[in-house]
Amino acid sequence: MLFQISILDIVDIVLVALIMFQLYRLIRGTAAFSIFLAIFLIYLSWLVAKTLNMELITALLGQVIGVGVIALIVVFQPEVRRFLLVLGNRYISRSRFSLGRFFSSVKDETDTAGMAQEIVRACESMAAKRTGALIVIGRKSSLDIYSEGGEILKSRVSSELLETIFFKNAPLHDGAVLIEGGQILAARCPLPMSDQVSIPPHFGMRHRAAVGMSEHTDSIVVVVSEETGHITVVITGEIRENITPNELRNVLLTSKLK
Repeated sequence: MLFQISILDIVDIVLVALIMFQLYRLIRGTAAFSIFLAIFLIYLSWLVAKTLNMELITALLGQVIGVGVIALIVVFQPEVRRFLLVLGNRYISRSRFSLGRFFSSVKDETDTAGMAQEIVRACESMAAKRTGALIVIGRKSSLDIYSEGGEILKSRVSSELLETIFFKNAPLHDGAVLIEGGQILAARCPLPMSDQVSIPPHFGMRHRAAVGMSEHTDSIVVVVSEETGHITVVITGEIRENITPNELRNVLLTSKLK
């Protein structure tokens, strides 16, 4: 047989495919995608030249690729950082080994439903008043690192408190509110902005921050537009614009919140 494919070869191919797919998801819609495509074409040309024993072209492209590794680190620094954040934050959740979690499913569902109801009530009220809001609801990813630039509250989630925080003249209305572990972790938190060029042009800073946060974590990010009063939900980069309070409630209830 010309080719002998082992199980390790299949695992190798699958892992490379997964890495390439995740890399594509991270850089699609950004200027880095064009750069990545050009580098990929250069690498593909090097493989073809090497297979055909074209020594001069192989040596030339080999030097370009060798130096290009350092250039890649510089050019793709934001994407590399985002990729590492995805690996360490989105897919590795904080372990909870207490036996109590196996006996508290009913209580957790009740708490989640109550918290979702409070968030929906607040968003519905703020949308009617056209009060801008940015709310991040944690799932598996830890939000601690994003609370460092804000004000730590660790308060019970209530619609009244959320509306008070985002009141136009309130000192905490700028930035985002982080909700984790069934409580309001922090307010006035700065979020990473997305550099995607595919974001609708009518979206403002809150929406760009929401997309950026969803790229770094698996959180559910809710935005209330100050201009239109529309409610928008962003999950893993997917934007659901102008949803109703009932649709927001369904999103929160069907998601595994922390």
